[in-house]
Amino acid sequence: MGPLAGLKVLEFAGLGPAPFACMVLADLGADVVRIDRGGGPGLLGLDRDLLDRGRRSVVLDLKSEAGLATARRLAGVADVLVEGFRPGVMERLGLGPEALSETSPGLVYARMTGWGQSGPLADTAGHDLGYIAVTGALHAIGEVDRPVPPLNLVGDFGGGSMMLVTGILAALFERQRSGRGQVIDAAITDGTSLLMAMIWSMKGQGTWRDGRAANLLDGGSAAYRAYPCADGRHLAVAPLERKFFETFARCIGLDPAEWPDHLDRSVGEALAARIGAILKTKSRDDWCALFEGTDACVAPVLALEEAPDHPHNRARGAFVEIEGVIQPAPAPRFSRSVPPTPKPPPRPGEGGEAALTDWLG
Repeated sequence: MGPLAGLKVLEFAGLGPAPFACMVLADLGADVVRIDRGGGPGLLGLDRDLLDRGRRSVVLDLKSEAGLATARRLAGVADVLVEGFRPGVMERLGLGPEALSETSPGLVYARMTGWGQSGPLADTAGHDLGYIAVTGALHAIGEVDRPVPPLNLVGDFGGGSMMLVTGILAALFERQRSGRGQVIDAAITDGTSLLMAMIWSMKGQGTWRDGRAANLLDGGSAAYRAYPCADGRHLAVAPLERKFFETFARCIGLDPAEWPDHLDRSVGEALAARIGAILKTKSRDDWCALFEGTDACVAPVLALEEAPDHPHNRARGAFVEIEGVIQPAPAPRFSRSVPPTPKPPPRPGEGGEAALTDWLG
């Protein structure tokens, strides 16, 4: 049933990071009931979003007293409430944490926003790109002459969703001692800044240049970048440690003695040019066959359509097919309380009647 079996999570439908957090909780066995408003596809035009998998849907009109009353009743029996609206929206509905805590003192009230519940930008609209921009993360990612959006993995899902999940689990653990719930203010800006802790450490010690493609881990090192091969596909090359670089160099016919300090910035571009010229002589898969079984720290840069068929991903069951849709499997892995295969995303209202019966009787 998964390690979170028995946990009741009430989700107010939203975009991106809050749904992803609830997907993770559902993947791990939580009973997630989502309050939907109905309507068609959202911003991304998705008819059924994988981020919505694993829960049941109840359609409520929160502008009506009947809809609000049902939402309050559901919140009254929930362990966790998750919402991703701008500050003040839930309070105006009468569903804010202060109002609900009167009857549900143990409720963990999880709030997911870009800017947080306070600060001069708290009431301002935004998206992932702007959130990671103000943290310094976007400045550090990309080509020398311009930042490159790193999908919305860094802000929405890394700094937002996963920090929200961490906060929820921490609050549930603390509730075991205090018997009381609390409000979690999860801001994408805060979480993204936290993800940059190692970079700030390097900057503080003078080993990180405040620019792009100028450092060890941002493509500035010849031993840590993606190189094109003869077929136009790429290899991810990352032999940072000396012993791994020596293995890598010998595999491609490069004498490691010629490069006594392969991380030396002064020789980085010359080394990158040598590596790049060599790797363009074979296809990506030919190189992968040559590197197989070595500690050269090389991997193929796989297209999305290729990733599920990689032998390692197949062996671990990293992807599952649900109703004809290939998608990532739940993570991480558990030795005993193995999460079930996720249920497909519900249509608005799907499973709602049973959910109301299960939760409210």
